[in-house]
Amino acid sequence: MIDYGQFCTVARGAEAIGDRWTLLVVRELLCGSHRFNAIHRGVPRMSASLLAQRLRSLEQVGVVERRDANGHGTEYRLTPAGEELRPIVLALGHWGARWIGGRLKKDQLDAGFLMWDISRFVDVAACPRERCIVIHFRFTDAPEGERRWWLVIDRGAEANLCRDDPGLERTLVIEGTVRALTEVWTGDREAADAVDERALRLSGLAADRRDVWRWLGRSLFAGTRAARSTPDARTRVRSLA
Repeated sequence: MIDYGQFCTVARGAEAIGDRWTLLVVRELLCGSHRFNAIHRGVPRMSASLLAQRLRSLEQVGVVERRDANGHGTEYRLTPAGEELRPIVLALGHWGARWIGGRLKKDQLDAGFLMWDISRFVDVAACPRERCIVIHFRFTDAPEGERRWWLVIDRGAEANLCRDDPGLERTLVIEGTVRALTEVWTGDREAADAVDERALRLSGLAADRRDVWRWLGRSLFAGTRAARSTPDARTRVRSLA
């Protein structure tokens, strides 16, 4: 654990959550991931052994607690101290969206994390309840093995992400680059612009092509990113990107 050797509570708080990956693990817990594998899906470039280590460290400082999942393994839950990190994490996300986001480097584009993030924030209430929606994503620039994904929204009840073809009739196909869909998701690009520019191509009924962006929604911080407007903010973003 980091040790700044200061009594200042800013320093001591940073010691508790300032190790690499730790704040992203807290982010995953705040987003509702409680099982080890679910948390790992949100930090796919983190090794499983390091994740286990970080979870133990968060337990030791009283941010996370382990619970029995009714005889089905272990769950990780935030304690009241962990829940108090929510506004801090949200504020950091909005700050990053306003001042740092945009012009992503190639190694910051990750089809797996993008699809995982999209799947857990689907606006299920906005989806039709009379039929099962199956959206097939095809990425033209992702590594082999991450180019095809299926998102199944079961009659307005829940959304499930699949890496293998579920064998259901497809409602829509969305094809394009990881960058293009990431930019739409994060608020750097309007979906209509990406489609008009052929960076994303949609196949399906016209009504479904129109409604799909309402079903999928956008990142929690996309509104802040899209609303950036001050000259100072734009200058700062360009200098940091």
